Amino acid sequence: MTPGKELLFCALGGSGEIGMNVNLYGCDGKWLMVDLGMTFSGNEYPGVDLVFADLDFIERERENLIGVVLTHAHEDHIGAVPYFAEELGVPLYATPFTARLVRAKLEEAGIASRVQLNVVDHLDRFDLGPFGIRYVPLAHSIAEGNALVIETPHGRVFHTGDWKLDDEPLIGQPATSEELTAIGDEGVLALVCDSTNVFNPEASGSEGGVKRGLLAEVEKHRGKRVLVTTFASNVARLQTLAEVAEASGRQLCVAGRSLDRIIQAAQASGYLKRFPEIIRADAAMDLPRGDVLIVATGGQGEPRAALARITDGHHDISLERGDVVLFSSRQIPGNEIAIGRIQNKLAGDGITIVTDRQSPIHVSGHPGRPELLALYSWIRPEILLPVHGEMRHMSEQARLGKQAGVPKQVVQKNGDLVRLAPGKPGKFGEVRAGRLVLDGDIIAPADGQGIIMRRRLAFNGLVIVALDGRGHAKVAGVGLPLEEDYEAFCAEAQADVMNAVGKLKGGARKDSEAVTEAARLAARRAATRWSGKKPQVQVMLVEG
Repeated sequence: MTPGKELLFCALGGSGEIGMNVNLYGCDGKWLMVDLGMTFSGNEYPGVDLVFADLDFIERERENLIGVVLTHAHEDHIGAVPYFAEELGVPLYATPFTARLVRAKLEEAGIASRVQLNVVDHLDRFDLGPFGIRYVPLAHSIAEGNALVIETPHGRVFHTGDWKLDDEPLIGQPATSEELTAIGDEGVLALVCDSTNVFNPEASGSEGGVKRGLLAEVEKHRGKRVLVTTFASNVARLQTLAEVAEASGRQLCVAGRSLDRIIQAAQASGYLKRFPEIIRADAAMDLPRGDVLIVATGGQGEPRAALARITDGHHDISLERGDVVLFSSRQIPGNEIAIGRIQNKLAGDGITIVTDRQSPIHVSGHPGRPELLALYSWIRPEILLPVHGEMRHMSEQARLGKQAGVPKQVVQKNGDLVRLAPGKPGKFGEVRAGRLVLDGDIIAPADGQGIIMRRRLAFNGLVIVALDGRGHAKVAGVGLPLEEDYEAFCAEAQADVMNAVGKLKGGARKDSEAVTEAARLAARRAATRWSGKKPQVQVMLVEG
């Protein structure tokens, strides 16, 4: 669908879920994409790590897509870039720190020379077709979190990206209330706004407050080895930890390749200027226990991250009874089991665990209700369009905006076509908005037969039947709860299969489909009789 003389919005990812952000703006025959993110797989996609938005709609409109503007460098906003940027064939736009991390992804994928990546200074306006775009720096849990002011012939949009308010950000200079009020004074048609923390009645808090909380917590554990796990991308938190290490008389050790990459990109972009020299793991282990502060990846329970390997004893860094691990990060929904597994192992080894529930050692990068209300009062939009949240988050933000006096609210989900102007704003159609998965080296539909079959195998197991032309059968079962009864089951299933095939009449005996179906049903009935399971059955017709 090509936009007419109108302003449209359509989310392909990130609306109705947290993560995988892909937003489209349509105007006067052209489409603009804001962010191209991914999410990490859960148990619903066995054997899969990465999940992407299905871009089928915009790929069909590729000749009208004029660019991809990236708000910041979190994976749920840039993680799909190396998988789709070349195919989309349009320029990318990002601020310097984000661009460095994107360029590294493109280089790793071997496509850097084939994708145009434009680095935009924070305050430089640039034009893409009917869109005039300007970055507005906002605080977030990464360097260079940005909102976008998007100018169109049909009205101005303020697209927040991920954001919060922070009086002591430590990294970067977010726009002030006066600057945001000035944007509101210019007139804003629509505020497209992060909904993640709408149920939080308090403001998110400042990085300066986290610094004081971490220093106080580290000081409690004099003489103990202290490890802090946090999101690698949180450059402000890395600066905080460097200052905490210095203030507490400890040397800093960093564990995790993603931390190394972020530190290099941050320093190349002018951040972490006062970062101390980092000591190696072996040097850290030689220091007295109270003289080192370790920063490690893995606070979400990732099995290959540094914390998991340290916990399992597969790392150069080790912890002993009485040492301390501080979880300076929020628990992402869906990671509870993985995080709990690591925390239980640490507790069993006598390690002291401290989270943000016990001590003020973390703040969110997303706005609570007071921050949302403040932004509404500064921007004063005609329309509030919540994004970046599950349906309950977005619906609640719409209610909050209505209570605060925002004239119109539009609650949408992935795939909804929303007209913002002209006329009454609201949904007027739908487009395809599914999910894709990275399965091995192949990007495949998340609801494809491969994933469906894998789920069925995981729940019910597999029975394999080999049947020759004389009606002789061999049966094997995989994943059935039979153990001691396995051989007896196979013998009985084989007899059932041969009996079922032998009962076929006339031409059915020579019909491969009829033979296969009779064998399949007989084997499945036998498996259900023996185990109570209804496994998948694969019948192979062999010569003999």
